[in-house]
Amino acid sequence: MPIPLLEITPKTQNQRVEGYEVPDEDDASIYRLTDVTSGSTVDEIIWAAYRQIFSEHLILESYRQPTLESQLRNRTISVREFIQELGKSEVYRSLVADTNSNYRLVDITFKRFLGRATYSQDEQIAWSIVIATRGLHGFIDAVVDSDEYRQNFGDYIVPYQRRRMEARPFNLVNPRYSDYWRNRLMEREGGSHYTVGRREGATKQQAIAQAIPSNFLSMARGMLLSETNYQRTIAQTSHRVKSLEIPDSTRKATTPQPAVKRTNVALPYRYLPSDPKI
Repeated sequence: MPIPLLEITPKTQNQRVEGYEVPDEDDASIYRLTDVTSGSTVDEIIWAAYRQIFSEHLILESYRQPTLESQLRNRTISVREFIQELGKSEVYRSLVADTNSNYRLVDITFKRFLGRATYSQDEQIAWSIVIATRGLHGFIDAVVDSDEYRQNFGDYIVPYQRRRMEARPFNLVNPRYSDYWRNRLMEREGGSHYTVGRREGATKQQAIAQAIPSNFLSMARGMLLSETNYQRTIAQTSHRVKSLEIPDSTRKATTPQPAVKRTNVALPYRYLPSDPKI
C-alpha cells in the first residue's frame, strides 16, 4: 500500500494571484492540440514539449522520441500523455533525475510539468517520499495525473510557466549546476584540490598535482611572475622621494624695468600737462 501524500499548506505565489499585467512578449506561448490546422503546427507542439521538459532548445537526435511523436501526430495519445512519457523516458532520467537529489528533482519537475516552483521544503519532502516509494515513473504519473495539472493544462495544452515576473524561465535552468552534482563529481574523481591533500600516505604537493588538471597547471606556470620583495621596494621608493631635489623654476628678470614716474593731477582728477601753455 503506497504511503499517502503528506498534507501541505500552499503558500501565495505569483501563479496563485490574479494578475493585471498587460500582455507582452515575455508571456509564455500556449500550444494547444485543438488549435492544430496543419502538420507544421503539430511539429511546433512537439518541439515546445521538448523545450519545456528536456530544457534543450537544440534537440539532439538521440533525445527525440519518434514513437511518441508518431502517436501524437496520429492522435493516438493526447498532449498530456506525450508529456507524461517524456518525463518517464531515459533522457529525462539522465538529464535531471540522476544528476540531482530527490528534493531538487521535485522542484525542477514541478517547474517543468506544473509551471510553478515548490511552495516550501515541506512540499519537497512530501513528494520525495513519493519518489522513494514509487520510483521516477510513479512520481511522474502522480504529478501529471494530479488535479492541479488537469485544471491548468488539461489533455491538450503543453505545460508552461504560468507566470514569470522576473529572472529567466524555469525550463532554462540547467539541473547539473548544483552543489549535489558537484559533490558527486568530486567523489567520483577523487576529490578537489582543497580536500585531496588530506589523504593518508601522500604528500601535499603530490596530492595537489594529482587533483589539478595538467592543462590548468601548464597555464598557471605560464602566468608566474618573478618574485618581488614589496617591503624593500617600498622603502627604496620612499627614500628616493624624500631625497629628491626640486629644481628652482622661478623666472629671473634679465633687463631692468623702467621706473614709473609720478603724474601730477588736480581735482577732480584732471591731468596737468608738464609744460602748460600761457
